[in-house]
Amino acid sequence: MPASHGGWKDVLSSRESIRAYRTYVDGWEERIRAFLEFDPERTENPERLADFRTPEAPRILEGMPFAVKDNIAVKGFHLTCGSKMLENLVSPYTATAVERLIGAGAGVVGKTNLDEFGMGSSTDNSALAVTSNPWDPSRVAGGSSGGSAAAVAAGLVPFALGSDTGGSIRQPASFCGVYGLKPTYGTVSRYGLVAYASSLEVIGALAADVDILQSVFEVMKGLDGLDQTSLDHEPSPDARGKDPASMSVGVLTGDLGLDEVTADAFAACRKRLSELGCRTFDIELPTLDYVVPAYYTIATAEASSNLARFNGIRYGHRTEWAENPDELVRKSRDEGFGDEVKLRILLGTYVLRAGFQDQYYVRAQKIRTAIRNDFDRVFTAADMILMPTFPTVAFKHGDDGLSPFQQKLADKFTASANLAGIPALTFPCGTGDTLPAGMQLVAPAFEEERLFSAARLIRGADPIRRPAGYAEDWRS
Repeated sequence: MPASHGGWKDVLSSRESIRAYRTYVDGWEERIRAFLEFDPERTENPERLADFRTPEAPRILEGMPFAVKDNIAVKGFHLTCGSKMLENLVSPYTATAVERLIGAGAGVVGKTNLDEFGMGSSTDNSALAVTSNPWDPSRVAGGSSGGSAAAVAAGLVPFALGSDTGGSIRQPASFCGVYGLKPTYGTVSRYGLVAYASSLEVIGALAADVDILQSVFEVMKGLDGLDQTSLDHEPSPDARGKDPASMSVGVLTGDLGLDEVTADAFAACRKRLSELGCRTFDIELPTLDYVVPAYYTIATAEASSNLARFNGIRYGHRTEWAENPDELVRKSRDEGFGDEVKLRILLGTYVLRAGFQDQYYVRAQKIRTAIRNDFDRVFTAADMILMPTFPTVAFKHGDDGLSPFQQKLADKFTASANLAGIPALTFPCGTGDTLPAGMQLVAPAFEEERLFSAARLIRGADPIRRPAGYAEDWRS
């Protein structure tokens, strides 16, 4: 499906339009700091893009600028992961997903802020900047893809790439009132994504419009010889031709612990789906109570292994002075990593110790299987599942917001899809007086088409609001 350009096609076509674009972005950046690096002039250089643009490639994203979360490689841009450890690293190569988008005519204009190495739910854990919510700068944009979500919500780009390990695309999409897709594990190549928890994380996208989001996914997906976990898979024929209004939707019930605005939006979303013709019915996921401990056991164990490469010797931050190699590694890591990253590395190292693997890591993997079986059971009767993305709307920065422990507990709705490896899409579904509240739909593996169809159905009945200051007239 070709994406609607919505006035973006000519933004990078001349120095005058780029100048107007930069002025608009600079005005927002003073308030929200979505970007760590912004350089739209780079897309003017045809030699830089020549390797990715082939005559036979469909140019469905022609002229559209996009942003990339700064844990995904783009040659010539920095690859900081929001960490002092990699603050000065410039990427020597480009991720496969980014190459395919450039091949479809889009252009990278910058790298967005994130919680350090993707570890967090606020983007306050970045060592390089603090990103704020365009709806209310006193509140967080969500995390860890908060910079990407804020950039899309403010109208700085029509879409942006993020990564989702336990909800890092969907939660900031919910907080910022945009669409966020976590694809089925393996459908989008992870080559070029700095590894955090390899069996859980995927590259996905955030967009202001579901049609653009679907086009981005269609361009990115597919087998990649550089990523052995990637694969080719098409949705079932039934999914392609199915009327979204005839789908059955299982609605998560029970004591979900939602704040008032989110609970009202969740109920309104269910009512809207019923009014549009979907059959809704109550479901329960008994394993949901075990999602958070299983997720953090597996994710921290994999993080401990993946981040062991950052030792101050081959690349990354190196301490200025050390008496011996052991002290070099210890001091480099102590100076380069933030508190949250250190915490997760230590937890992961603990659960992988001899004598503890069966007690923690192996048990978590068994719970992961039970969670997948729970979803499979529900999908025998439901085409999709409707559930909250996060228990609250965007919380405030600092001590006035949620504690780190409360943020982790709130991951249960999103991390479940990562443990099961299935697709999920967060979409705007009602707002309070000032803040958006996003819900998510979850589908069986490889059935992203169902999610796009349902989101499009809801969009037609419930127009999307934008934050104050969002403007399209500067592009005309």
